[in-house]
Amino acid sequence: MLALVTAGTSAIGSSLVKGLAGAGYKVAFTQLAAARAEARGAEVAGVAVDSGGGGPEAVTAFHQKAADWAGEAPRVMVCNAGIQTWSSLLDLTADQWDKVMATNLRGTFLNTQTAAKAMIAAGHGGAIVTLGSGCNKHAFPRLVDYTASKGGIEQFTKVAASELGPHGIRVNCIAPGAIATERTAAESGDYAATWSPITPLRRIGTPQDLVGPMLFFISDAAAFVTGQTLYVDGGTFSQAPWPYPVTP
Repeated sequence: MLALVTAGTSAIGSSLVKGLAGAGYKVAFTQLAAARAEARGAEVAGVAVDSGGGGPEAVTAFHQKAADWAGEAPRVMVCNAGIQTWSSLLDLTADQWDKVMATNLRGTFLNTQTAAKAMIAAGHGGAIVTLGSGCNKHAFPRLVDYTASKGGIEQFTKVAASELGPHGIRVNCIAPGAIATERTAAESGDYAATWSPITPLRRIGTPQDLVGPMLFFISDAAAFVTGQTLYVDGGTFSQAPWPYPVTP
């Protein structure tokens, strides 16, 4: 069975690719440069395309190359590609906004649409997982474009689930909280020390923490689950601002 992952060489994407391969899937993933491809095994292949910002042609090329390699249509699509701009609303440029929207929101739309068409043509249904964020629920200051794109992804997930359900295709969203990656490490001098104290589980997440939720969403255990968002955030965004100490 074929699974597709966008941005499969990112910190989170790499863990998702390995999780799918470990579950027995043939995995094709996108990467921005061919030079980054690694020999990960006969059942894993990287395709050097821009999975979101590259536009419809790049997405079509990725899906076609993956299908040719695997000899089948995908059963799973994981829309993982995402970028952000650290900027205030007043300083954010239109070009920055457009780039984030193209990768995060348009990329999710294009890959979902293309995968769904292939699943329907093959007649076997499938599962699509989108990647949201804690800002699906709460506003993130200085992440204007990122927050708007991730909020859009959650609503897109719901409408996609509604339209694709009759075809046997389930669409769900994983919304990570504070996850340790190269990108998040650049946000503060000590990312773990910044976020752990306000996370009920008192630690930040790792990319591996997202693998189990993904495998659940694509499994038969979630056969009657679609249009849902699962927050994988250690409880951070489930709590309200609270002025009193929280004791163990």
